[in-house]
Amino acid sequence: MNDGNVPSGPAKRNAGPRREDYRLVPDSYGPRRDFRITVGLREGWDPEGRVYDVSEAVRTAHAWMRRRVGAGLPALSGMFTRGEVTYAWPRPDGSVGSDREPVAIFTGEAVHAYLGHLSDKEVEAMLNELAVELGAALGQERLYVAFGERTWILDAGEPER
Repeated sequence: MNDGNVPSGPAKRNAGPRREDYRLVPDSYGPRRDFRITVGLREGWDPEGRVYDVSEAVRTAHAWMRRRVGAGLPALSGMFTRGEVTYAWPRPDGSVGSDREPVAIFTGEAVHAYLGHLSDKEVEAMLNELAVELGAALGQERLYVAFGERTWILDAGEPER
């Protein structure tokens, strides 16, 4: 029995967009400017160091975005994935060491419709700012950043030369 407050039968949903509904968004067409920040999830260099969950990186980035937008500044948006970096190195005795480490990878694009007015240097500054936030929150000395055709490393552990 329906008392009038509960809809009877299946709820009707609005139909999704049709092929002919799509249009190019004004001012959205422009050069691709993709980026990536890779930050370790294992604190420090010790294999027994604390391992953070990628959700810690997500929370840190989200707080950074909210602070910037709240201050009237642009912010990057993107996607976090968890990965694992593997590497090897020569030891002084001639043997080879190797290891692996969990990482958080933040990828995205400085989308023309939203950030096209920013120069590459301004986007790089935002990437560095976010990378440093992630590094400090996750106990990392080295941060790996890529933007367009360029890559660089931010390091808090080595003295300036």
